[in-house]
Amino acid sequence: MGRPWLHVLAQVVPVPLGLLLSGALVWGATNADWSGTTSNSGNTWESGSLGLANNSKVPMFRVDNMRPGDTGSNCIRIESNADFPTALKLYSSSPNWPSNYQSFIDLKIEVGSGGTFGNCKGFTPQRTAFNGTLDQFVALYTDFRNGVGPWTLPGKPPNSLSFRFAWKFSRSAPNSAQSVVTNEVTFTWEAREHK
Repeated sequence: MGRPWLHVLAQVVPVPLGLLLSGALVWGATNADWSGTTSNSGNTWESGSLGLANNSKVPMFRVDNMRPGDTGSNCIRIESNADFPTALKLYSSSPNWPSNYQSFIDLKIEVGSGGTFGNCKGFTPQRTAFNGTLDQFVALYTDFRNGVGPWTLPGKPPNSLSFRFAWKFSRSAPNSAQSVVTNEVTFTWEAREHK
């Protein structure tokens, strides 16, 4: 014959044991009050910009009645609002160049600091960017790829460069250069991110 007390024990013990274990679990869950969190809020992402501006309101040059030997100059300041380094270049977008008349206009472009549009007082040259004829400049430097430069702007103030344009009407200009007007010349500065 078997042991009947084992059978009774097997039926009676699981109930109190189950109650005891479930109570322990409930006690453990309700008494686990300690916790800690930390967070970092307000995260946003804003893209930068690479805007360029200059301090001119009118063309740098509107020259009338030139005679051989006449000269002139003007300064212009180029400013970038980029907060990252950029490479700046200068070129011309002047289509329909009609004749070689422009070859008698010598052009020198210097890069530096100081000066302002209409007043080169205080301009300090750092290097010569171009020294040739207006005709050469227009023909050779037509876009960013082949433009004059580059000059690196650091992306932190002072984030600007000044340019001095000086021209001279050649003393060797022939009689055929009388009463001739050039097409409009556009000087364009373009900046791209510098890596």
